[in-house]
Amino acid sequence: MKVGLLVRIEAKPEYADEVEAMLRGAQELAEQEQGTAVWFAFRENATTFGVFDAFEDEQGRQAHLAGEIAAALGEAAKTKLSVPPVIAPVGLLGAKVSGSARVPTTAALRRPTSAGVSRPFSR
Repeated sequence: MKVGLLVRIEAKPEYADEVEAMLRGAQELAEQEQGTAVWFAFRENATTFGVFDAFEDEQGRQAHLAGEIAAALGEAAKTKLSVPPVIAPVGLLGAKVSGSARVPTTAALRRPTSAGVSRPFSR
């Protein structure tokens, strides 16, 4: 892995649970992207989220930026985020990823939306 992206996402408080559900569901899409070597989504506090992903080359990074996850994040930015996401390209200096380090993507992990309905990732 040579290149990556570090994304900071600030949700409006009333949409924080929906942003979390969107990111949890995005894992399935990231797993289908051939050029995405690793993908992590995280929650820093009540309204701040982030994504870190890494790629073998610039072609993989650009394919990811043109993909469904980035498109959905752009859509969410229109209504659910307090500021546009900050997307920083990074060069990787080193990495260690264990093959067993995986967060399951099950419906049990999805949080209900404000309407009480569990919703997977969608654009």
